[in-house]
Amino acid sequence: MTGPGDRSGTDAEQGATAPGGGFRKGAFGVSGSGDTSGFGGLVRVEPGGAVALHSTERPYGGYFDEVTDALIDAVGQATYDAAVQRVLVDRGEITYFVAREHLLTLVRALRDDEALRFELCSSVSGVDYLDSGGPAAGPGRPRLHVVLHLTSMTYRRRIRLEVAVTAEDPHVPSVTSVYPTADWHERETWDMFGIVFDGHPALTRILMPDDWDGHPQRKDYPLGGVPVEYHDATIPPPDTRRSYR
Repeated sequence: MTGPGDRSGTDAEQGATAPGGGFRKGAFGVSGSGDTSGFGGLVRVEPGGAVALHSTERPYGGYFDEVTDALIDAVGQATYDAAVQRVLVDRGEITYFVAREHLLTLVRALRDDEALRFELCSSVSGVDYLDSGGPAAGPGRPRLHVVLHLTSMTYRRRIRLEVAVTAEDPHVPSVTSVYPTADWHERETWDMFGIVFDGHPALTRILMPDDWDGHPQRKDYPLGGVPVEYHDATIPPPDTRRSYR
């Protein structure tokens, strides 16, 4: 995949639209702007192709099978089948896609079971798949995803949990009762994506002002802004600097 550092060719040579095969070239739909950031060479998948929707077949490889078997033993096969919607192994990582109503059951087992011992939640973050990763956006599609990175300090292992919810019902149980480190991570995810963590002790904004309207990292958030003065220069807001698709 072409990265931001690839600046070979002009915008006209590269093209600002999809080069075919389900890929789109460039960023923001801009061409001929004189942009020297290198993002004109970025190649991205087209909507619907960003997230693999299949489930990886076993054996997963490495310690992933051992972790999966231990998790099944800890919660029971029936609970595991109801909780884990699919499993994806990609780029040396394993991701369990979890139904939100079973999230707390799984994280308690992952933390407390002697064969698992995932003592640390190192990250909670959000993703908005408004125009990628599956069916077209619309009511009822789980476009908002919460991603948890868990680490076993005992066994030196890492796994990912991912929970998907709709924009109309963006509720996910808070894991702060199990992993206190998730406190500010969940606050930031709520602030930026509007994902509500039920049971959080103080779900308030952490980056934006308390009276801010909306959640800035949602893909449908307006790109407008305010001019910023810096070192006697005025930086215009994004929506007046270039043309966005």
